[in-house]
Amino acid sequence: MSALINIFRIPELRNKIFFTLGLLILYRMGSFITIPGVNSVAVAGARPPGTSFLDVVNVFSGGALFKLSIFSLGIMPYISASIITNLLTVVIPPLARLQREGEEGRKKINQYTRYGTVFLCAIQALFILKWALDQTNRSGEYLVDQQVISRTWFYVVGLMAITTGTIVLMWLGEQITERGIGNGVSLIIFAGIIAQLPSMLFQMFTDQSIQLFNVLILLVLFVLLISMSIILTQGVRKIPLQYGKKMQGRRMVQARSQSIPFKLNSASVMPIIFASSLMLLPQTITGMLGGSPGSKWNVWQEVQKWLDPFSSNFYMQIPYYIAYTLLIIFFAYFYTAIQINPQELAENLKKYGGFIPGIRPGSHTKEYIESTLNRITLPGAIFLAGLALAPYFIINIMGLRTSTSIQGLAYTFGGTSLMIIVGVALDTLKQVESQLLMRNYEGFMKKGRIKGRT
Repeated sequence: MSALINIFRIPELRNKIFFTLGLLILYRMGSFITIPGVNSVAVAGARPPGTSFLDVVNVFSGGALFKLSIFSLGIMPYISASIITNLLTVVIPPLARLQREGEEGRKKINQYTRYGTVFLCAIQALFILKWALDQTNRSGEYLVDQQVISRTWFYVVGLMAITTGTIVLMWLGEQITERGIGNGVSLIIFAGIIAQLPSMLFQMFTDQSIQLFNVLILLVLFVLLISMSIILTQGVRKIPLQYGKKMQGRRMVQARSQSIPFKLNSASVMPIIFASSLMLLPQTITGMLGGSPGSKWNVWQEVQKWLDPFSSNFYMQIPYYIAYTLLIIFFAYFYTAIQINPQELAENLKKYGGFIPGIRPGSHTKEYIESTLNRITLPGAIFLAGLALAPYFIINIMGLRTSTSIQGLAYTFGGTSLMIIVGVALDTLKQVESQLLMRNYEGFMKKGRIKGRT
């Protein structure tokens, strides 16, 4: 409590927090502004049951998707565009040269990222609008009032509204990063996920079909998942370093021993986000192109069955689990290779007179770092995949496929979203604590300090 009081004693930090909270409130208010032509009365309480891939999109949009809001896609197109741009900087030499040019190069790459955001948002918005036109609420009312707006105009106006909404969120995230407490994009996703907690809990406790035993089991599982997420986020493997003797004044002294901390999960939540995007793409396409339920043979429906983690037959769920796990492992290795360059690290150690005890400088050091990264990345990636698949396992094993309120809670506070909540919370607390310590105030913990993901 003393640390929280000290936060508001520092004018600069207090202003940053109020500025951040103000923009987050603005974001939540915009989540309730529907697309022109949408019947807001029909949309209220019209959450479609059993649509697994849309549930995931709805979580990342802060619940705005099922409200058909102007923020229906949230900030995810911007994140996807950023990930694609980072991948292309490794593959395309001109982009790699831009990245090495400093601030001007990064501005140019950010401009390309914004263009990619608009392109991805336009494609995803078309699928969302096509889905919205055919949806009805529980009373049979269409969510889009086609007597007020035609299908063509709904596509045009809806495309502009959703794309503009994502661009506004992108701008809000940049403002929070520059003038707030940082991590603007991550905080927007964090706020969207947390904002759904009251409504999810209310639906769960008012649902008469839910047994108290299932609720207690879910609470225990969530506590375990949170604990494992913190362990995965904080876990490091330290490689000891030793530097040769150097002149200090007129004496030759031995440099202090140091270490290189390699995180168990160097890629953070990025492998899950990108793997989810790739898995959602075929699910979204097959869901939009699927034929009528009564048709004897429809290739899109058959494909969708084999991509559904909630399929009635367990053997039909296996391809989804295998593909999702392999994608997470692949992107975990890929992102670790992008962030940590063993060749460059070995050359820098040799240049400044550092070495790993028992390992020769140069190529031997590079091979040792590579083997160490490969050993710690695999269990971290498998652990990450387990957390990502946890909501599906919980819902299937406990037989909660018919309970939409518990399904929403499991989606919102399990797997990917839980990793985002834990990671962003730790990063934000670390930044606030560093501001307190810089001004000679005590941090949040009297013993030790909060460790972020970086």
